[in-house]
Amino acid sequence: MNGRSDVTSHPVGDGSTPVVEVRSITKRYGSIHALHEINMKLFPNEIVGLVGDNGAGKSTLVNIISGALEPTSGQIYVSGREVSFKSPSDARDAGIETVYQDLALAPDLSIWANLFLGREEIVRGPLGWIGWLDRKTMMQRSVGDLERTRIRISSVTNRVGRLSGGQRQAVAVGRAVAWGSQVILMDEPTAALGVEQQAKVADLIKNVAGNGTPVLLISHNIPQVYEICDRILVLFHGRIIAELRPSETHVDEIVSWITGAALFGAKANA
Repeated sequence: MNGRSDVTSHPVGDGSTPVVEVRSITKRYGSIHALHEINMKLFPNEIVGLVGDNGAGKSTLVNIISGALEPTSGQIYVSGREVSFKSPSDARDAGIETVYQDLALAPDLSIWANLFLGREEIVRGPLGWIGWLDRKTMMQRSVGDLERTRIRISSVTNRVGRLSGGQRQAVAVGRAVAWGSQVILMDEPTAALGVEQQAKVADLIKNVAGNGTPVLLISHNIPQVYEICDRILVLFHGRIIAELRPSETHVDEIVSWITGAALFGAKANA
């Protein structure tokens, strides 16, 4: 049963404008096709799982949406407008944030400094001319950003290196939520966490989507994907071969699509 029955999902084709859409995205490296004509839509309030075996093309697709790679062909649309990303900063400017497995946090800096890393606020007036940081404003905004996603951390002045794995993940998610106005891409967010911390991150993801921001979740944790996602897309050898809904499937069937067993079985019965 879908673990997010309290959140309204938006099925593909219901007439709503996708927050992010990729059309016919293809990526080739010489004669090697990493991705073949990928079509995908992400709607408000949705958590969409992207699953597949190693080498299926998940990271390539995420890197294209996040601006780290350019597609060989195809288009990306944000709120119905076609965009072209030349770098990750272009994607961030469009409201697309990515949380990677390594989190990309600076352990020696405070929580608030990590939330504003690369986007520091400068005070107004003469001190701003010499690059004086507006620490008070950044700390206040950090508290608000974390509260909106129900992230509970005692103080934003705490050094990130002293936090637990789950708390660090929460900071990375909080940073993405603070800046990702359109969509958040999460690449294996719970891979290095224990069971309890994985559950907390799953709650964070549901809170983010519940506030309207769609989440694309890339994970090998199939039971968690099954539990929290509205839709599950299966990549196999660079192609999306299945779109599944947790309410209509089960974990074993998802695994059979990932391994290709379901695909080859369907072809055999055709």
